[in-house]
Amino acid sequence: MERRKLGRTGLVVPTVGLAAYRAFNVHSDAARARCEAVVDAALEGGANFFDTSPMYGHAEAVLADTLGERRRKALVATKVWGRIRALGEQQIERSLTWFERVDLYTVHNLLGIDEHMPYLRHLQQGGRVRAIGASHYLLSALPELLSLVRTRSIDVVQVPYHPLARDIERDILPETDRRGVGVIAGNPFANGRLLSNPPPPEALAPLARLGVHTWAQALLKWVLSDPRVQAVVASTTSADHMRENLAAGRPPWFSGDERTYVRKLAEDAS
Repeated sequence: MERRKLGRTGLVVPTVGLAAYRAFNVHSDAARARCEAVVDAALEGGANFFDTSPMYGHAEAVLADTLGERRRKALVATKVWGRIRALGEQQIERSLTWFERVDLYTVHNLLGIDEHMPYLRHLQQGGRVRAIGASHYLLSALPELLSLVRTRSIDVVQVPYHPLARDIERDILPETDRRGVGVIAGNPFANGRLLSNPPPPEALAPLARLGVHTWAQALLKWVLSDPRVQAVVASTTSADHMRENLAAGRPPWFSGDERTYVRKLAEDAS
C-alpha cells in the first residue's frame, strides 16, 4: 500500500481508506461483526485511514467500538454536521470521547462552517485535532471550497471524484497542489452507479499488468493515478471487497492513456 503526505498536515495516509458510511450504521451483533471484519482486513492490508461522520447514524460509535484498543494504529477522520455551534460542539466532544483525538476534523457539506471553525482551530491548537478540512458531496459547492483553499482556511478538502465527475481537475486540484492542501477523494463509485454495469472481463484485460483485475480496482486506481489526490475512501460491508480495494492502492499507476481508457469504459457503462 502506497502512503502519501496529506498536504501540509504532517499526516501520511494510505492511498486507500475505508469510509464508515451507511455500512457502519448498524445495530445487530452480526452486522457489527461484519464491520469488525472489514476493519480487520483494512488494518491488515495497511489501510489505517478511516472516515466517518455523525450524519451516518451509529457509524462513528460502531467504528470506535470495532477499532477498540487498535485506535492508536489508526488515522481517524470524522466530521461536524450542524447548523449551530452548540450542536457542533456537542458532536465534537462526543467524537473526542470515542476516539480520544481526531486526526482530521472536517465540516460536513460546509454546514455551519463559520460557526464550527473557531472551535476546531481551538482544538487543533490544543492538540486534540491534528488537521481541519471541509467537504461536500455536490459539485456545485466547489467554488466555495476553492475559496477556502485560497484563503488557507482549511488543511484538507474532501470531494467527489471519479471518471464521470472530473470537475475538481479544473480549479481545485491545481490550487490544492499549489498551496499544500490535502485532497481526499470520496464517492469513487458514484453511489454504486458505476459498479452496477461493469465492463466485461476482456475489457479489463489490458489493465492486468498494472494489478487491476476488477472494475472496482480500475475505478480506484483511476482516482489515485492523479498524484494530487492523496487518498480515496470507499465504503463496503465485505472484508473480501476491502481486500480487493486495497490492491488498487499500490503502483504501478495509470498513464494518461490508461486513464482515458478507463474513463471511456465508465462512459460506456453508464
